[in-house]
Amino acid sequence: MQSEVWLTWANLLTLTRVIVLVPLAYALLNAQWMAAAALFMVGVITDIYDGKVARHLQQTSPIGGLFDHATDAVFVTLGSGILAYLGLINEWLPFLIPLAFVQYMLDSKALSGVALRTSALGRVNGIAYYVVIGAAIGAQFLQWELLQSAVAYFAWLLVLTTVISMVDRAITLARKGLRPS
Repeated sequence: MQSEVWLTWANLLTLTRVIVLVPLAYALLNAQWMAAAALFMVGVITDIYDGKVARHLQQTSPIGGLFDHATDAVFVTLGSGILAYLGLINEWLPFLIPLAFVQYMLDSKALSGVALRTSALGRVNGIAYYVVIGAAIGAQFLQWELLQSAVAYFAWLLVLTTVISMVDRAITLARKGLRPS
């Protein structure tokens, strides 16, 4: 019965994003920007539709949500890590993304089977991580220097908003812990 819950169309879409990681990393590291753009788009499309498919087919589950969010975290951490390695964005963003995800997961008690709780800034950051990677790939593919500079600044802005989101989540958690039961 457990395997039936795991084998869903939505989770297969999420798994597709995992499979795309290795060829995407190869394309990025070898400056194959057209291939990187195509593979990145597969990642974005599967991210957009996995949740919609799960809800439409009534196959949502805490483990599916955790799998989706963990895959997103790995996808954007790997993408931003390679972009930082290539000198296209700062090195802090790929360091902060997994820290923010782990904090989010632990704060939400996702490991105990509880659905993940999002914050508005955390959700915007999650989308923006994809945007910065897509914009960096597009800037390299199109060789738009202005966009390349904008991507670098945007990545620094994401460092700031990620830190703010993490501090906000920590303060909220601390306040909940101080309230009498």
